[in-house]
Amino acid sequence: MSTSSSSSKTDDAEALRRHRILSSQLYFDVPPSKVPLIYSSSYDIHFLGIEKLHPFDSSKWGRICRFLTKEGIMDQKHVVEPAESTKDDLLVVHSESYLKSLNSSLNVSMIVEVPPVAMLPNCLVQKKVLHPFRKQVGGTVLAAKLAKERGWAINVGGGFHHCSSEKGGGFCVYADISLCIHFAFVHLNISRVMIIDLDAHQGNGHEIDFSEDRRVFILDMYNPGIYPLDFEARRYIDLGVEVKSGTTTDEYLTKLDCALEVAEKKFDPDLVVYNAGTDILDGDPLGRLKISPDGIARRDEKVFRFARGRNIPVIMLTSGGYMKSSAKVIADSIINLSNKSLIDMKNLSTGKA
Repeated sequence: MSTSSSSSKTDDAEALRRHRILSSQLYFDVPPSKVPLIYSSSYDIHFLGIEKLHPFDSSKWGRICRFLTKEGIMDQKHVVEPAESTKDDLLVVHSESYLKSLNSSLNVSMIVEVPPVAMLPNCLVQKKVLHPFRKQVGGTVLAAKLAKERGWAINVGGGFHHCSSEKGGGFCVYADISLCIHFAFVHLNISRVMIIDLDAHQGNGHEIDFSEDRRVFILDMYNPGIYPLDFEARRYIDLGVEVKSGTTTDEYLTKLDCALEVAEKKFDPDLVVYNAGTDILDGDPLGRLKISPDGIARRDEKVFRFARGRNIPVIMLTSGGYMKSSAKVIADSIINLSNKSLIDMKNLSTGKA
């Protein structure tokens, strides 16, 4: 194939991607009566108890919001409900063949790591499993727009960092982080994005998707001895920090301080995408680290201070976490961010929470 022919095909693909982004309904105007906290009751996955066969707490997203409501930090009517991502939205990143593969319940069962899903009619899988994920994708995409307008945004779901354009895995069906960034490039006059991935697992999905894109800088702090063990994707991490099994809170936070200091010198972003997995918690069966709940709150505070102190819009995604206590830990961290004035949970029209 000639160079000119190859270049023409690339240009056509980029033009189609841009058209799909500009035609999407995932970005919409959010009234000032809403706070930039994004959630839908559709996020939670409930179906005949099958969801309990995976260690991930698939009802944690709703439980986070109930904790926040109970503590008086938020009112449900001020939360932003996202739109569900459509096939055209997903094609901004994913191939037609990958999306078609999700019409097989067997393929979906392998991605979400719940074997009985393979036995279900795909219409049920689409409704009970994939619809919640598509809603969360819409939340992650919208979060960038809200962060640009308000300085910050939190999607109570999302953070599916193991999924790339051509492959899902590790309970991650759609590449919401990659989609969010491509929408931001086109819509928000953003040209440089920093991903700060502090989930215990390596974010191999976005690493593969942006392997040749210098507009994206990836700081990934992960346990090298656990899933996904994707050594090819590790080559694409701009700043990798390995935290081995058994790492404790003080050691972890010291490494994070150093990493943020180095990242600041290496890259000047227009947007920070923060993947805030809580599988680093002490006792998490998959993350294998020993970070205290207070350590999680301090971690999140450090990332928000890094971004907010430099007037860089920041979005936070809740990502992984395999203990029932994760929901309360996340809610407490959001409350801490509010108490430290790093986020403002008051709606702009009334000034009330």
